[in-house]
Amino acid sequence: MDFEFLFEPFSLGKTRLPTRIVMPGMQRGRCEDGHLMPEMIDYYARRVRGGAGLIVGEGCCVEHWSASGNPNLPRIAPDTIGTWARCADGVHEAGGAMLLQLSHPGAIRTNAQFVLENDKPSLGASGLYTADKANGRAATRAELDEIRDTFAEAAMLAMQAGMDGVELHACHGFFLDEFLWADTNRREDEYGGATIAERATYPATVLAAMRDAMGPDAILSIRISQWKEVDYHAQNVTSPEELGDLLAALQKAGASVLHPSCRRFYQPAFPGSDLSLAGWCRKLSDLPVITVGSVGLTTDVMNSLVGTPGEGIEEGENFAELRRRFDGGEFDLVAVGRSLIADPEWPEKVREGRFDAIRPFRKEDLGKALEMEPQMIKDVHDSQG
Repeated sequence: MDFEFLFEPFSLGKTRLPTRIVMPGMQRGRCEDGHLMPEMIDYYARRVRGGAGLIVGEGCCVEHWSASGNPNLPRIAPDTIGTWARCADGVHEAGGAMLLQLSHPGAIRTNAQFVLENDKPSLGASGLYTADKANGRAATRAELDEIRDTFAEAAMLAMQAGMDGVELHACHGFFLDEFLWADTNRREDEYGGATIAERATYPATVLAAMRDAMGPDAILSIRISQWKEVDYHAQNVTSPEELGDLLAALQKAGASVLHPSCRRFYQPAFPGSDLSLAGWCRKLSDLPVITVGSVGLTTDVMNSLVGTPGEGIEEGENFAELRRRFDGGEFDLVAVGRSLIADPEWPEKVREGRFDAIRPFRKEDLGKALEMEPQMIKDVHDSQG
């Protein structure tokens, strides 16, 4: 199979990417008191030298008391931007571009490793991480204003660190995704509502504040999903029409890239159509789209993280689907996660057809990232069979 389509340059606004391969944001657990370990500078640059065009730095907790709590997770703050700046320099010197992913865990984090300072509760949209499972409490209006401002401040710090932009984490059941999902957004103020347009109001408000802080030209990606770590079958939207309403709100707020996360990139998003979620995002907006989800792999990410069943299609069919959907215009960029963790030279080895030389992904490659995965996720799925 000809893989040259992955190695075509692509422009995100004024930023030129040398290839269409993206390393998505993934927690590596290589931090001390929120400071990224110096070894990560070359870690990211190696992936660019191996063929990745864009690096999304792992999810940084914004500086709000409700978002912190684990020293192995990175923070973005005035005292931590030095290593991130060196990471950005290393990626640029290798010829790539870099975004920093900004995150808030919300009500999804409950295990002992995420105990918050001063015994304060977890904050969420409504204090729920599934329709019938509560944790913490709903954030107040004042707290939501604070959190919005911390996202904007974090975006500004990322730009000061030399990043090409940022990515907003609004997926997988985390804080901002709780607003989008009707099961976890029971608010009765302007941040709640029966429609996705209403429920998107707060995430869009955060996006707009980040855009104002970053300026008009920086890349502002948003990662969204239907599935959650605690519910693989969840749906924020149930039709292309609802998805169109969500995308319109995000684009109006300042998003310049869409990164729809799927457990398997090739699965159709809605009945009656073969289009993937990425394909629908590309069809319903004029923004560039990143596809992601088990590219080149036969098992999904949650199988790797917590061992839930996650079988997919075999490797040859997987790559054939990637090419078919690219040719069909479903996406512009391809995110490769676990394979780039395992082998920084994965892109070049795929390009040259040296599949036997690729170091396969192993569960132990997750390292501390696996240790940080909350036990409640596995417990929920075990209870569901």
